[in-house]
Amino acid sequence: MGELHDKMKAECLLRGLSPNTYNGYLCRCRRFAKHFMRSPTQMGEEEVRSFLLHLATEENASAAAQKGYIGALKFLYREILKRPEVVENLPSPKLPKRLPVVLSREEVMAIFEATRFIKHKAIVATSYGAGLRIAEVAGLRKTDIDSKRMRIHIQGKGQKERQSILSPLLLELLRDYYKEMPPKGEWLFPGQNPRRHICTATISGAFKRAVKKAGIQKKASFHSLRHSFATHLLENGTDIRYVQQLLGHASIRTTVRYTHVSNAHLQTIQSPWDALKNLEKKGGRPCKPKK
Repeated sequence: MGELHDKMKAECLLRGLSPNTYNGYLCRCRRFAKHFMRSPTQMGEEEVRSFLLHLATEENASAAAQKGYIGALKFLYREILKRPEVVENLPSPKLPKRLPVVLSREEVMAIFEATRFIKHKAIVATSYGAGLRIAEVAGLRKTDIDSKRMRIHIQGKGQKERQSILSPLLLELLRDYYKEMPPKGEWLFPGQNPRRHICTATISGAFKRAVKKAGIQKKASFHSLRHSFATHLLENGTDIRYVQQLLGHASIRTTVRYTHVSNAHLQTIQSPWDALKNLEKKGGRPCKPKK
């Protein structure tokens, strides 16, 4: 995989792909090669299908995990080895359509209060207050905080830049963090090595501990803060187009799914059962089921 490693890295750099994408591709292709103890150059469609079947049946890999391997192998054979026929007819696993896990405002506050260090508190508040992904909040630079215009500049997914809101209360918290733990270097939230930003695994670990300490039973991940940001904005009456812009969604259809978990419109709908009971109170007789 040595020569392929260099070719994949060069191709990813030329395409402007993120390090996470490149590392993910490389890791999955290495796993494929290790499974057969052969170079991908010596294998073809039969081995690719056999490997994917192994993932699905022997390892019970999720549809999302299988899709990740398919994407990596397609990149390898199409773009690096120039053998697109190997992956031409690969089936695509159907991903389950799950609603996002949304935290209530009280739960968000409970997690914030259960977070131990002010640096981690500032990270939680920034993600929820501006709707940031975990990699986006980790990669914030000091210069991304625009206190004059009350905006946060974000280097988003797929190298797409956008801006989000900076609330006065969040700005106050960030200033408190600055005073207590002045960040060295260019990063707003540096890691142990100040030349690098904080690791996303560190953020995720701190969040999980806070969720457990707060006694929250939902299967919430750090990304739930972004889901909650969007849902709470919609519940407050914010136009969905503005929410789309703040989240950096290319399609409004991605943003629309948050209307499915919003309590605002559900609370205005009366259940047919309540209508029957109200009729009964007014002296009417709802239909009784036949015995």
